[in-house]
Amino acid sequence: MRLFESIIDANHRAVAGDDSAGLHPADFADSLPVIALTCIDPRLNAFFPNALALPAEEFIWLRNAGNIITGTLSSTMRSLALACAVKGGHEIAIIGHTDCQVCKTTTSVLLDKLKALGVERNRLPENINEFFGMFATERQNVIKACDFARSSPLIGPKIPVHGLLIDVGTGKLDWVVNGYDTLQTQMQPQMLKTDFATIGTAGPFKDFEMGEMKFPESKIGDMASAAFQSLSAPKPVAAPPPTLAPTPVPPPLPPPPMRARVVPIPPPIQLHPSGRDRRR
Repeated sequence: MRLFESIIDANHRAVAGDDSAGLHPADFADSLPVIALTCIDPRLNAFFPNALALPAEEFIWLRNAGNIITGTLSSTMRSLALACAVKGGHEIAIIGHTDCQVCKTTTSVLLDKLKALGVERNRLPENINEFFGMFATERQNVIKACDFARSSPLIGPKIPVHGLLIDVGTGKLDWVVNGYDTLQTQMQPQMLKTDFATIGTAGPFKDFEMGEMKFPESKIGDMASAAFQSLSAPKPVAAPPPTLAPTPVPPPLPPPPMRARVVPIPPPIQLHPSGRDRRR
């Protein structure tokens, strides 16, 4: 069994009354130390790291109200990343608990309590639920936190992120998110791209991926039958195009009217002083 599978098994046997239940940390040296994010509830002080059957030196304990993670680059994610990079944490466990008071606190109650401490509403962010990470159930909160941690660019892809819930009455741990299963799913090998450049001219197929090819779901026989029916079916005869009426030709314009010829009037005849008629 892997580390947290052995931890859960030992925890359940111990809760059931098995005094010999425990863990041999030396068998899991490659998976230690463990980073755990829990709530600040004081009742958890009596359970950790005993509930995980781990010695204190193999347990890196981070705490905030409600074990809440609000984003992939939040301050809590920064602490988890540093715990991995600087303190050498190999696996992450986000551990919620039953009877969580943060879960039971509504937005209106939270505003009233903050106001009683002198914090006015106009000094708070507009979206109270988003800022404080309010949640409806403890399990839902653990799942959301695991999603943020697993998709955070600050956490290495080979680090399992587990989600657990501890019963504050008995100390029993239950799986919420099995980080080994999630890690295995995310590390499935991807279909490699075909390097057409090494074969010849890539052309428009340089970004083609075999995994993206989509085939019709009909059977080959169905396709052949459809193709035969398409070839044997009579082809419709195209209707002749409609006959267009001839465009009327406008009548010729009448010739311009003949203008009367103007004959110049000869100069008047005047009598010459000599008495003979002559034209001037």
